[in-house]
Amino acid sequence: MFQNIGVTEIIIILVVIMVLFGAKKLPEIGKGLGKSIREFKTSVSGEEEKESSSQPKEIDKENKA
Repeated sequence: MFQNIGVTEIIIILVVIMVLFGAKKLPEIGKGLGKSIREFKTSVSGEEEKESSSQPKEIDKENKA
């Protein structure tokens, strides 16, 4: 299906995407896409996401003082 797509066509597609979404919105779209793929992989594999890897730990300031 995509065997006939060359470098020129890919560049044109990327330019059109950049014009439609803008340069500021593209990193947000990429971040959201990456997060959704990561969540899909963990749900398919059945593994629980490790809490320490993605979310910072809360520090109790009262215990430190």
